[in-house]
Amino acid sequence: MTKLGIPGLAPALEAELTEGMAKVESLLLSHIQGDYPLVEETSRHLVAAGGKRLRPLLTLLASHYGDKNKFGVIESAVVCELTHVATLYHDDVMDEAKLRRGVESANSRWGNTVAILTGDYLFAKVSALLADIGPEAVRLQASTFERLVIGQIMETQGPQNGEDPLEHYLQVVADKTGSLIAASARFGAMVSGAPSDIKETLTIFGEKIGIAFQLADDVIDIASESHQSRKTPGTDLREGVPTLVTLNVMKSTRPEDRELIELLKAPIKDEAVVAQVLKTLRGHPALQESRDQLQQIARDARTALGPLPVNDVTGALFSLCDAIIDRSA
Repeated sequence: MTKLGIPGLAPALEAELTEGMAKVESLLLSHIQGDYPLVEETSRHLVAAGGKRLRPLLTLLASHYGDKNKFGVIESAVVCELTHVATLYHDDVMDEAKLRRGVESANSRWGNTVAILTGDYLFAKVSALLADIGPEAVRLQASTFERLVIGQIMETQGPQNGEDPLEHYLQVVADKTGSLIAASARFGAMVSGAPSDIKETLTIFGEKIGIAFQLADDVIDIASESHQSRKTPGTDLREGVPTLVTLNVMKSTRPEDRELIELLKAPIKDEAVVAQVLKTLRGHPALQESRDQLQQIARDARTALGPLPVNDVTGALFSLCDAIIDRSA
């Protein structure tokens, strides 16, 4: 596995991506600077905390199908990452989260009002970058942001009028996670001037791999120990957040699952109960069912890559699919 998180990268491609990501990081930090010290401090809080940087990496990869050195490629990558970070500030307020990326959440440290306004500030900085890139970029960002908001509203509202909870959840994931990762790939292809068929192919791939990325996190939250994933297992159980694994349990008709289903209907605050539920879920058929569903979506993502030319960049996208599956193994 390389430092970029994609196994088996060709050395020349890895060097180019590493250089590009350094430029992304530099622009990320410089672009959020402002005249008001508190806003700059709160904005840097999550940007400096790190993260996987999947979205800008995908933008850079996609740009290799056109002119990767064209103006707007690095800027588009920063747009995607800053949009993601801005949504994290808002998500943490809605979820009353205490931690984010291993550090104290902004809402815990400065309060909800400052956290919300920090997210808004980052969206403003995104808009400034988009204005320089051009109207097509503005249009793509607008449609993506619309899906992000609708996905959040759908999650808050829950399934309606007899809607299947699992289908509802997968649509929420597509809107909240898949849409921005799809846009990240599309930005790279669009700004670099890649052919339109490649742009469409990468957009389809981005959405599928984005969904797989979130579902892998669902599996990791149950299946992995903290030393393996560097995350606290059972976070979603404590918050009462539906995930792929718990929704697969909820549709069970087995008599022995009745008590477990009742526990999963609400946040679990007792740590002893969380530990017992984790133990039960790790041995439950729903966990393997979830892994099978994740693998199918990853296969769909690989299939979507079929029309792309055979080269090191396409190979890297195939390897990205494998890396996401390996995270949840």
